[in-house]
Amino acid sequence: MKRIVLLATFAFSQAIAVAAQGQPAAMNQGQMDRLDRNRNGAVDQSEYQAFMTSAFVSLDKNKDGGLRSEEVGQILNTQQFAATDANRDGKLTQNEFLNRVMADFKAADRSGDGNLQ
Repeated sequence: MKRIVLLATFAFSQAIAVAAQGQPAAMNQGQMDRLDRNRNGAVDQSEYQAFMTSAFVSLDKNKDGGLRSEEVGQILNTQQFAATDANRDGKLTQNEFLNRVMADFKAADRSGDGNLQ
């Protein structure tokens, strides 16, 4: 569980970096290996979405179905949280979270083939 949270922290912070700077940061091989469930040498959209769905659940410490700033304060600053909180209600729903990270996945997919390598 702790490994999921740590990897989720990295993956989500990388996704936010894409949104903030327009430049995706590369994952190292160990991170790619953890997300590459079918071991084909790439992380596809379904693998990334499944991981990030699990990460959302792990990050939701109070199990209320949303992420509040206190739950993600170590990985998101106030501006990043606000940018992800599409409806501005002070919490990130799973849809808001996934919309952000999947948009960032697409931005990081430079070849457009649905895979990160």
